[in-house]
Amino acid sequence: MAQLKAGVINVTGYIGCELARLLHQHPQVELKSVTGRSTAGKMLRDVFPHFASTDYRIEAELDASVDIIFSAMPHKTSVNIIPPLLKPDIKVTDVSADFRLKDERQYPKWYGFTHPMPELLKKAVYGLPELHRTDISTAQLVANPGCYSTGAILALAPAVKHNLIYGDIVIDSKSGISGAGRALNLISHYAEANENTYAYAVEGHRHLAEIEQELHTLDPELQLSITFVPHLVPMTRGILTSSYATLKKDWRGHGDKAKDELQHIYKEFYQNAPFIKIASSPPQTKYAWGTNYCFIYPTIDVNTNRLIIISSLDNLVKGGAGQAIQNMNIAYGFPETAGLESLAVSP
Repeated sequence: MAQLKAGVINVTGYIGCELARLLHQHPQVELKSVTGRSTAGKMLRDVFPHFASTDYRIEAELDASVDIIFSAMPHKTSVNIIPPLLKPDIKVTDVSADFRLKDERQYPKWYGFTHPMPELLKKAVYGLPELHRTDISTAQLVANPGCYSTGAILALAPAVKHNLIYGDIVIDSKSGISGAGRALNLISHYAEANENTYAYAVEGHRHLAEIEQELHTLDPELQLSITFVPHLVPMTRGILTSSYATLKKDWRGHGDKAKDELQHIYKEFYQNAPFIKIASSPPQTKYAWGTNYCFIYPTIDVNTNRLIIISSLDNLVKGGAGQAIQNMNIAYGFPETAGLESLAVSP
């Protein structure tokens, strides 16, 4: 069987670089072409020394012979680049937010621009495999979810789908510094980030729009009122998300039996999801370091009848590049785990 030829636009960002790393080791894929703006003409190994054993040259434009394209361009930029790439024999995955939201009216509010291609928003498939596997299998354009969105939606989806909770939800997320991107920024300076943790976008983070969209799709009758507060913590990779919601059914007196029932609901919901691990104790970010796994621990505070769900994932893999490759595997009929089987790096 001929190998699938893949191209990565903007390989020099953290997600683009991670895409190249994962595609390089994929058994059914040939990484044919990588592009970069300021580094065109250089060898990828000279920009990222961990590619020392490779011979990829960063070009200004993609090789025309690719079968699938991954765009790792920033928000507001992919929307101009992707439409000309959409040809009958080419699939495209965008890791920016430019095609994630179905409602074009959300873009001025959350991203500061009027979407120029609203017709493509209807065609794009939101690339969360655990919820949209069937649509992903035939999609020409996949919109890869945001990193925070992935952890929160996966944590809450079973509870929403099974009508377990009221819509007043609190989501608290803590992310490593790589989530801020590779561009120079004061917040990611070592002296600013080290030994420091702080909340940001308290008035509303843009990933909230995705969370609301997907949870509403699972239960259109649920009146959502979500508070989402992200934090930066002094680590490189990982997102730990704690979500809280009041249960509709009174589980106070059920104790361990109630918690076992909740575990069963979550395990059944994700029984065909190879990258979801329902944990028996609160997961840590290092459980998923370098992997495409999302660990989820659902439990109940019996004193308040409140559902608590802790999720952890690697923001650059399941929260970015790995999920994009998982979507590619589904779209081309490869084993869903192909190229993504690595165990976590520890310590």
